[in-house]
Amino acid sequence: MSRIGKAPISLPKGVEIAISDKNLVTVKGPKGTLTQQIDPVITVKNEEGTLTFGRPSDAKPHRSKHGLYRALVANMVKGVSEGFVVEQELVGVGYRATAKGQQLQLALGFSHQITFEMPAEIKVSAAQEKGKNPIIRLESADKQLIGQVAAKIRALRKPEPYKGKGVRFVGEQVRRKAGKAAGK
Repeated sequence: MSRIGKAPISLPKGVEIAISDKNLVTVKGPKGTLTQQIDPVITVKNEEGTLTFGRPSDAKPHRSKHGLYRALVANMVKGVSEGFVVEQELVGVGYRATAKGQQLQLALGFSHQITFEMPAEIKVSAAQEKGKNPIIRLESADKQLIGQVAAKIRALRKPEPYKGKGVRFVGEQVRRKAGKAAGK
């Protein structure tokens, strides 16, 4: 069996789960509500606060879906109980970020400011300390959505390899290249 798929998911306090007849899993918790449609070949059982996933055979599609849906539901449970946080830093002279409600204003070295509209499920904040790079902080219960939004923000100005300027995740290492050699 799949090592990920056969691992049970224990439900923390305050998290409720509902499994409908059509394999629609709904997870409710203090941080919100998430739903996921599960393939009918995968069986989900809720036994006394522990979720287990099963599959009908060892065929390759069944094995891959077994681990996939278990991981998706585990991320939903963690999201509605603890939530997910992604932090990005802006590296570059004059790079700034300001958050106003659900809008993120970015100055990334272009001739104009970029206004990025956030989905309602994500809370955004921007911090600027003197002598440090600006930090963008995204918080959400949905891991897929927060990852997609963070990737879109990073794609606005990817870190370049010569000076390292751009939008990067906090703690991300950028491979640097040597520039042109000085005169002979």
